[in-house]
Amino acid sequence: MSKRNILITGGAGFIGSHAVRLMVNKYPNDHIINLDLLTYAGNLENLSDIQGAPNYTFVKGDIMNESDVDALFKKHSITHVIHFAAESHVDRSITDPLAFLKTNILGTVNLMQVAKNNWQDNEDHCFYHVSTDEVYGSLGATGLFTETTSYDPQSPYSASKASSDHFVRAYANTYKFPVKISNCSNNYGPNQFPEKLLPLIIHNILNNKPLPVYGDGTNVRDWLYVEDHIEAIEIIFSNGKLGETYNIGGDNEIQNIDLVRTLCRLMDEELGREEGESEKLITFVKDRPGHDKRYAIDASKIKNELGWTPRYTVDEGLKSTLKWYLSNKEWLENVTSGKYQEYYKEQYGA
Repeated sequence: MSKRNILITGGAGFIGSHAVRLMVNKYPNDHIINLDLLTYAGNLENLSDIQGAPNYTFVKGDIMNESDVDALFKKHSITHVIHFAAESHVDRSITDPLAFLKTNILGTVNLMQVAKNNWQDNEDHCFYHVSTDEVYGSLGATGLFTETTSYDPQSPYSASKASSDHFVRAYANTYKFPVKISNCSNNYGPNQFPEKLLPLIIHNILNNKPLPVYGDGTNVRDWLYVEDHIEAIEIIFSNGKLGETYNIGGDNEIQNIDLVRTLCRLMDEELGREEGESEKLITFVKDRPGHDKRYAIDASKIKNELGWTPRYTVDEGLKSTLKWYLSNKEWLENVTSGKYQEYYKEQYGA
């Protein structure tokens, strides 16, 4: 295999940083270029262990800036793209939908257009678009999302991701552009910004603050440990077929309130607190608009065709996640200052 110059967008964020680290370590003969705007959720501390790697380059930049992205493609002779860069939080999309339209739709199209214009040779190329199961909408009490489930996005975030998925497929059909897509369930694990449920609960338990749970907490999600997700992404990137979509799920369906209670129990054990102490902090808050009731992934395609299965149960993943956050309290404190504090007050109240 000839040397690949792989552009990873959004590689300083939660999932992206895990992907960058895996690719840098697993493929020392490839050049990994990490393009990230370093917004509130992008953090170079996530990548401190590989900053000096000889096959790694970080570039601060915006996928919306066509000339800069084009210059980056030409400078590094980009051959492959793994596209993580996105606004990714449903709550934020409700308060600022235009930001999601710009980054998730226009940014994705801009990136593909630059790639298409630069990939005029007969070389091996791939544009891998990382998406979400939220594009499928909400499930009832039964059933699973498959790769052929009709799209039915219910929030500005999921609508923006659904649109970007459609554009990726349109480029494949119209221009024979080389694409792969994956749609994953809810991720959790180390380095996740605490606007998301699990790190938010961990942070608040550590600081004896209320644990906000939307509605009655009975919304169901399929939880996927980030290391399982990254392994699936690498397998799809390396062995998946061009033009195909793969659903990635953790086989871990659980109600939000049950997940929070489990987290409270594990935190009490880790912190040496009396059983039930953290659970007293649970506070039910007004449900967010358009809150999907249930997501669940059928991951049989990637299991049968590519041999991937998740390795972590919820309990195993939660224990690993907790240990990381408790060992990296300084990281958590660093990212929960400034703008995040303002957002938190607006979203959940003082």
